[in-house]
Amino acid sequence: MSVSPRLPFPYRPESEIVAGHLQGLAGALDWAAAAHSAQPWVQAVRDNPPPFWAMESLLKEYPISSAEGLALMRLAEALLRVPDAETAIALTADQLGRADFEGAGDGVMARLSASAIAMSKMFLPEGGQPNLMSKLGARTVVAATLRAVQLLGRQFVLGQTIADAMAEADDSRKKIPNLRFSYDMLGEGARTDADALRYLASYTHAIQSIAAGASPTGATEKNDGISIKLSALHPRYEDAQRERVMAELVPRVWGLCELSARANINLTIDAEEVDRLELSLDVFEALAALVAQHHPQWQGFGLAMQAYQTRALELIGHIAAIGRKYKLRLMCRLVKGAYWDSEIKRAQEMGLPHYPVFTHKHHTDVSYLACAQALLAAPDAIYPQFAGHNAATIAAILQMASRNAVPFELQRLHGMGEGVFREVLKNPLISCRVYAPVGAHRDLLAYLVRRLLENGANSSFVHQLADESVGMGELLTSPLRLEPESSLPLPPALYGPGRPNSLGLDLTVQSMRAPLLAALASTPVPVVSEFDAKLAAKAVTKGVSSYQKWSKAPVAERAAILRRAADAMEQQTPKFCALLVKEAFKTWGDAVSEVREAVDFLRYYANEAERIMQPVALPGPTGETNELRLTARGVWVCISPWNFPLAIFTGQVAAALATGNAVIAKPAEQTPGVALEAVKLLHEAGVPEGALQLAHGPGETVGAALVAAPLVAGVVFTGSTQVAKIINRALAAKDGPIVPLIAETGGINAMLVDSTALPEQVADAVVQSAFRSAGQRCSALRLLCVHEGIADHVIEMIKGAAQELVVGETADLATDVGPVIDREAYDNIQKHLQRLGSSAKVLVSRAERAQAASDLTANLIPPAAYEVRSLAEVKDEIFGPVLQVVRWGSGDLKDPEAVIAQINALGYGLTLGIQTRIDSRAQGLAAAAHVGNIYVNRNMIGAVVGVQPFGGEGLSGTGPKAGGPHYLYRFCAEQTVTVNTTAAGGNAALLAGGG
Repeated sequence: MSVSPRLPFPYRPESEIVAGHLQGLAGALDWAAAAHSAQPWVQAVRDNPPPFWAMESLLKEYPISSAEGLALMRLAEALLRVPDAETAIALTADQLGRADFEGAGDGVMARLSASAIAMSKMFLPEGGQPNLMSKLGARTVVAATLRAVQLLGRQFVLGQTIADAMAEADDSRKKIPNLRFSYDMLGEGARTDADALRYLASYTHAIQSIAAGASPTGATEKNDGISIKLSALHPRYEDAQRERVMAELVPRVWGLCELSARANINLTIDAEEVDRLELSLDVFEALAALVAQHHPQWQGFGLAMQAYQTRALELIGHIAAIGRKYKLRLMCRLVKGAYWDSEIKRAQEMGLPHYPVFTHKHHTDVSYLACAQALLAAPDAIYPQFAGHNAATIAAILQMASRNAVPFELQRLHGMGEGVFREVLKNPLISCRVYAPVGAHRDLLAYLVRRLLENGANSSFVHQLADESVGMGELLTSPLRLEPESSLPLPPALYGPGRPNSLGLDLTVQSMRAPLLAALASTPVPVVSEFDAKLAAKAVTKGVSSYQKWSKAPVAERAAILRRAADAMEQQTPKFCALLVKEAFKTWGDAVSEVREAVDFLRYYANEAERIMQPVALPGPTGETNELRLTARGVWVCISPWNFPLAIFTGQVAAALATGNAVIAKPAEQTPGVALEAVKLLHEAGVPEGALQLAHGPGETVGAALVAAPLVAGVVFTGSTQVAKIINRALAAKDGPIVPLIAETGGINAMLVDSTALPEQVADAVVQSAFRSAGQRCSALRLLCVHEGIADHVIEMIKGAAQELVVGETADLATDVGPVIDREAYDNIQKHLQRLGSSAKVLVSRAERAQAASDLTANLIPPAAYEVRSLAEVKDEIFGPVLQVVRWGSGDLKDPEAVIAQINALGYGLTLGIQTRIDSRAQGLAAAAHVGNIYVNRNMIGAVVGVQPFGGEGLSGTGPKAGGPHYLYRFCAEQTVTVNTTAAGGNAALLAGGG
């Protein structure tokens, strides 16, 4: 059982937390004295800088906010992994071509690259195919730039092997005896079990190597140690897979702990993202129990914690409780935190009530000091380790520690803070541990980018230290102050005061997911009576009657009703999520996202209607007024699909209602219950019953009758291309007015991956885009086009990641892929699988597991992937978790432009993914593609209302884009009213101003 109490709610007001920290620090710290102690260190570094300033000098010369800094970061991130010369040339030209390195202050880059970067623009092609001479010049520049990036990597990687790193560490100790090292084997989270086992072997070898040079007796903290990432040791290290993690990961880590304990070296579990914190604590406590049982004398087991998390102080209390419970002294490394930007983005995207991290840098500094105070106050359970490079913070730590003589150590990153620590460590009683990355330079990228982003801000101490224009007072200013507001708009206010962001739920937080699970047990799926197709004309007539009144209501009144509906739906999120899980077989994550999208549609279209339906005065001759107005068209038939039975249903209906039209809504016959509850909610919010009628039934009868009925003013449809064509022909054949059709259909959506792309990022994007929602999204990835130079590696990673997905009942939080919607869909997909199984190379197939799963849950289709010989073989959209893969780089797919041309030739145009680090290539390919939504270096699903307006062209739809600023115009007729004001006796105003 875990130690209680558990951590507090992670999404709390920042100012309240900081106020508590400041109160706790009052009287415990004399900042002025700390700053005074730090001044000599800073001055000594500025007067006598290290031979190579590493990060400090680099950031001074090329801050991340500059074109040069950004180019350097992107080259360091991508160039070393590019296998082909042509792409390396293109990447280098793209990045260096937009920067100016010739004005370098102290020549850091000139020393790094032997002036290669300064010469780059002379040799690298600016566009088109380079001739032979320029190509030779380009290759020379790229080779020199590669050397420059490798030298840059050497500043931040202690060694490419553990043996090299340990040798470097020994050399460093000859100069500074009181140095210790914690080796970090480079590598990010595992995507496959093979990755995890490879990282496990790397950690094991490193521990064995460190053990050979360690003292088996004495104080553990005096030996070197290792830092490990739990996400590197399990491909599904996430809260939803808790049972697997505890069963599979804990034994792996325990093996590493046993090796470390026997050798008397320390092992620290690195900190990760906020959504993994509770899981990390459970793993940590399970391991602590094993340590207490088998190696109670070992004092080297530890955990890193991030001061930028709003729960950091409570986390320290929790760790101390674990130490006391198991009678252990645990190592605790306190860091500022390295995932700040991703935590901010996640909270914004998920619509969480507050950020889980501090938004003001000095608030993080306050938290760091409060955490330091707490660590020093628990010497019976904790050995404090303070990681950081801020001279004033170091002085503050030394001041607090001196009051009670608690043993501790300082820590710094290899390649950073060397000047400050050179001065601090002149005191032989102070120990410092260097956090030292180990690995090939090509594996450096994620680590390096985090370090550059973390320390590249203009406000960071590392940045300002090298900038002598920053005075000593400013550099060492006290962080002990409170800002009442977040430095960023809170997630609910992301879109400004006019439109609240829909509130989301973090399913890793027990208190936020509990209402969903309760609703699942208490929410029945309603039985919906089928609409009589013979009454279609009567329903339209009823709609026309209601439309006469509804359209005359002020637009502000209609908008207010939609906003009330949005608020009500948001409050009923658990109920609607439960309905989506039960009736549409949505996973919980997809269900929450869909409710939020429906809420967003209601609010967005309410705002848009108020914006566009105001009369617009137009210029004209004197004595005349001209005014353009938008008016409702009449009764719209809204036909929505089963794959988004709430979001698309609500979006269609809200658009028509907001503009004053009446609606007859025909939901998919598989999901009428969700639609019925949405209609009830809209009626309760104030929409007249005649203005919104529900017509449940088969498309062949009910849908066809509604489309054919007289007096229908428009049809909005989302579904298959085939059905859209049938509707279009039916409307064209009708007598009377020409009726507009808004159609959003499917697509053979492709993702193009070049050899600069990061394989881990590609694998994540592919798995999410192709297999999430069981592939039943209009936007889902169907065709992966990957460069042959990296294809083998990328395909293996995708195969391994797909194999790790959990297929099953969507009511289970652990499920990634639920069943397809019904037996008809299942049988149709099976036909495609049989065809591909005989004509293409099987990459991912889980036939035996599919049968076992289907015995428990009907219509389950596990993720499948096939490699086809050519892009031309991909002719049909397979609406399920099926991916087709083609390689490019030779033949008729020699370059990315040829790939885009063949994608265009397929005739569809809904979504396209581009994975490249060449910015100009991404923009050029996007411009060449006849596709509605293009996503660069991310997944291709989850378009957000008002952020990524959604809709395609060609066989993928008519437009305009749903959730965009042009959508509502199609629901309106335009009317120009011209009034001759001179008809009533002349233009009085003109005459009054005349002579």
